[in-house]
Amino acid sequence: MKHEHFVVQSPATPAAQLILLFHGVGDNPVAMGEIGSYFAKEFPQAQVVSIGGPAAFGNGAGRQWFSVQDVTEENRVARIADVMPQFVAVVRHWQQLSGVGYAGTALVGFSQGAIMALEALKAETRLAGRVVAFSGRFAQLPEQAFGDSVVHLIHGEEDAVIAVQHAHAAAEALRAGGADFTLDVEQDVGHAINQGMMNAALERLHYYVPQRYWDEALSGKRGELIAFR
Repeated sequence: MKHEHFVVQSPATPAAQLILLFHGVGDNPVAMGEIGSYFAKEFPQAQVVSIGGPAAFGNGAGRQWFSVQDVTEENRVARIADVMPQFVAVVRHWQQLSGVGYAGTALVGFSQGAIMALEALKAETRLAGRVVAFSGRFAQLPEQAFGDSVVHLIHGEEDAVIAVQHAHAAAEALRAGGADFTLDVEQDVGHAINQGMMNAALERLHYYVPQRYWDEALSGKRGELIAFR
């Protein structure tokens, strides 16, 4: 499947996890790969790949997932729907290539990339075990859970591009729908990823125990071992 990408890490042995990164508007997979290097260091057995948006942004090397020209709350939903089949296909492509199933897959997005990752959980069942959404939002708030998927919302309190209120609204919607999620808000940070936010993401992937494991333990069942260790 042809698409722009940058391989951050490819382990010599079969991958234990698959971490796919999705950049924001005007960025590119190589630049987003710098964020991927943090995940690669923490998960040495993971296949880590930074994916480029399908559309050009301006005249430079920047890419985007969908156009933000004259974007509104209404047409954003349609633009995401148009590109979503391609987004899902890319995830499935790397799952097949790496041999890692959905439970061991993490989608890590920043800004527009986070929007795509969040919306993908609504569009496709069993797409990823985890989504790490840096400075993102839902185009439309979800009304139900995503099965076994866990969402980690990480946002800067002073974000002037995608206001932190979107993260709080997402958390409320996820809670109301019975979805498994976490929310971390970093003080004095705008539309960016600082070290504190990165630390939160790595800690969530390493140590957060999905609610379903607690539920299974209370009911006397034993579920599959947590994929991200």
